[in-house]
Amino acid sequence: MGLTPMIEIAFQMFGKMTAAFRGHGSRFGISASWVACCLIAGLTFLLPGLADAQEDPPFRHAITMYGEPALPADYTHLSYANPEAPKGGTLTHGVIGTYDSLNPFILNSMRTTARGMWEPVFGNMIFESLMFRSRDEPFTLYGLLADGARMPDDRSWIEFHLNDKAKWSDGTPVTPEDVIFTYDILTKKGRPPFSSRSSRIEKIEKTGPQTVKFTFNETSDREFPLLIAGFTPVLPRHATDVDNFDASTLTPPLGSGPYLIEKMDAGKNITYKKRDDYWGKDLPVKRGFDNFERISVEYFRQQNSLFEAFKKGLIDVFADNNPASWERAYDFPAVTDGRVVKEEFISGAPENMMAFIFNTRRPVFADRNVREALSMLFDFESINKNLFFGKYSRTESFWDGSKLSAVGHPASDAERAFLAGYPGQVPESIMDGTWRLPVSDGSGADRKILREAFTILKKAGYERQSGSLTGPDGKQLAFEIMTKNLDEEKLALAYQRTLSRLGIKVDIRGTDDAQYQRRLQDFDYDMIVGAYSASLSPGAEQTWRWGSKSRDIPGSFNYAGVSDPAVDAAINRILSSRSEEDFISAVRVMDRLLLSGFYVVPLFHVNGEWVARWSRVTHPETTPLYGNRYPVWWYAGE
Repeated sequence: MGLTPMIEIAFQMFGKMTAAFRGHGSRFGISASWVACCLIAGLTFLLPGLADAQEDPPFRHAITMYGEPALPADYTHLSYANPEAPKGGTLTHGVIGTYDSLNPFILNSMRTTARGMWEPVFGNMIFESLMFRSRDEPFTLYGLLADGARMPDDRSWIEFHLNDKAKWSDGTPVTPEDVIFTYDILTKKGRPPFSSRSSRIEKIEKTGPQTVKFTFNETSDREFPLLIAGFTPVLPRHATDVDNFDASTLTPPLGSGPYLIEKMDAGKNITYKKRDDYWGKDLPVKRGFDNFERISVEYFRQQNSLFEAFKKGLIDVFADNNPASWERAYDFPAVTDGRVVKEEFISGAPENMMAFIFNTRRPVFADRNVREALSMLFDFESINKNLFFGKYSRTESFWDGSKLSAVGHPASDAERAFLAGYPGQVPESIMDGTWRLPVSDGSGADRKILREAFTILKKAGYERQSGSLTGPDGKQLAFEIMTKNLDEEKLALAYQRTLSRLGIKVDIRGTDDAQYQRRLQDFDYDMIVGAYSASLSPGAEQTWRWGSKSRDIPGSFNYAGVSDPAVDAAINRILSSRSEEDFISAVRVMDRLLLSGFYVVPLFHVNGEWVARWSRVTHPETTPLYGNRYPVWWYAGE
């Protein structure tokens, strides 16, 4: 029994006894006030013990944001892994770009670290966290480096018990001191969000030979203990170069993960070899994972080169997001004879928001009316028909296709009560769920939409003069779209053609990978093409995408430069929600605010993930809630 119910029972007893003694106590010479004093003294004696009992929850095998974990303490494997998967063989990925570092935790190499070190797509092959996130549940973590965790109902602290078997690749045990060291060095020299997590921690302490406890301050929230558990790597204190930690390096690091770096050609390829002595291979959370003897990542400058390598069998798997390619490019013999298999993975997660993103730090995009008008002028219907075989669907929400989306859902009383504190910020059409992006006639020059957009631009002081759309300052409305590949350039060119019909000047600037990453990190752009991943458990990452505190931090994911008290309050509401109903309401508020701010021009999505693979590699039949997971694939033989 928790502390609060016990106190309630005690005071109920107090009330009943006081009433009884009012009627009968006098005959014994006992007053009600004397009874009260005795009960208060008893409570004073009991309360410390009750408090201790409340703050002494048991260690559990899993923790979850809401409700209970789907798998019991004696589970044998995650639902989407095949524990009988054969071991061996090689999986070769192909990616666009390059790399110049093996440290994914610092600002200098934030976006130029070799793939596979620490990432959600290919897997965390070198580094590990205290717990492991199941991709078949909205937000549940199972034991990894820590075999258990405990926290009170208010989540004011969390304590982890480290697995006795957990070891670094040099055989040294993973210790509480390593966990404490990790937070110290990431706070001092790490990149966001690792560098900021300690701001919510009052203290970290070793509480036993295998236990470490985090006590949080008043800036923490209910999600934060889960971020500590599953989204922060643990680094080896004994094998980390503290002085040079914040410098890019190609020296292979020491980790606790299932693979070691076997060989690499900087910027071109990297190969990981499975550890024979990997400490966690028999954990239930790891059964059916890490099945390949080797995993290689090959780097390419262009998509065409990558696809040609796939056709030749140099790459095992090709994730295709181009409908034209998916429709017409697979006419080579290996597809015909079944050696290459085309598949579509359907997930239950919200669709990612791919979009043209306005940098509102730029004066040209400071006016919301301008952003709203420009968002209307992307002719999705024309582009989908002419470039993509009609295979795309328009994305209209930051949690599109899920119960978290505000689109099509009228605001609840709770949502309206919250937004009443920010009057006029959300249009009624978005409040009542009827708002939709305009649907064009597919001509690429829908006059009705052009007129409506021009009417909104006039509110911002723009007029047509000699074929140009001119603002109050006498200058033409003009901006630059920064792109990083040919696919983005094609989209930008189509958008440019429509905007030119209103006299808006758009320049398109292609960049190489290094230049793009540098300008992105410094927010040195007008507009980019970007994507916001979506999940069924949005949380603290929203701060780094939309929160005021992240607006001016180099390398943050606040690409749009948002700084809005209403958005900050919505993020806090998401993080403080204690029930699923409150959580859904809070996320929908967030969705309505982002849509109302017109920070992006929403693009499109496919209802699934298109993947082509050589039949020598395969995967489980079950697709988890969050879609395809490469770490559970295996080698099936030639």
